[in-house]
Amino acid sequence: MILDDLAAAAQARVAQKKRMIPFEEVRKQAEKLASDEGRFEFPFEKAVVGKDPSFICEIKKASPSKGVIADDFSYRNISQEYEMAGADCISVLTEPDYFKGDDRYLKEISDIVSVPTLRKDFTVDPYLIYEAKLLGASCVLLIAALLDTNTILEYRAMCDELGLSALVEAHDEREIYSALDAGARLVGVNNRNLKTFEVNIQNSIRLRKLVPKNILFVAESGIRNPEDIQALRNAGVDGVLIGETLMRSSDKAGMIRKLRGR
Repeated sequence: MILDDLAAAAQARVAQKKRMIPFEEVRKQAEKLASDEGRFEFPFEKAVVGKDPSFICEIKKASPSKGVIADDFSYRNISQEYEMAGADCISVLTEPDYFKGDDRYLKEISDIVSVPTLRKDFTVDPYLIYEAKLLGASCVLLIAALLDTNTILEYRAMCDELGLSALVEAHDEREIYSALDAGARLVGVNNRNLKTFEVNIQNSIRLRKLVPKNILFVAESGIRNPEDIQALRNAGVDGVLIGETLMRSSDKAGMIRKLRGR
């Protein structure tokens, strides 16, 4: 399954990173940065709560299922266009092998926008959490299909200590319950079937009913038009994560306005 390949590639990447900068060094730097910040505000969660729904706009060059999505990949300009168009948060792919992402994209974008950023990657090692803090992220992705409940709990606690939010991503009922058992405050449902790659927003609408209202809920993938947004709004989602629809649009600000129904 592609997810296994992505996890294996992430493990290999982490091993290489550790040879360049040891884990303890990255951890100490991240903890110092967190200490210097003082009281944590968890800006990503604040940006998602109370919106109708919040828009988490994604920057990605490619995907395993679609190949290269954006030939013209001026990621800095795109991030600023998103912010000016009212994006509540920006998701940045840093996975290099299958999504053509780069850590540099996240660092540069986090430095030039004022909205919170999500490190979209395959978090298979604590190294990637501490590194996300140093790259300027406000949130990291934890995928329940890759991590058992205890590991999600452990990684979420690390995030809390660094002032990072954790978006715990689920695909089905079992993973929803794993996220909830791990104390997730922010649950995302990926509408993409990991075996067939088909997308259906009904997955979010169906699973929304299993998540208590006091836990933030984000619908991810397959959101293409204002009707999708309205259906998710009616289902009570707090946020929508939109990638390919925006990346393929030549007028990203116009597309955001259209999706919002304006």
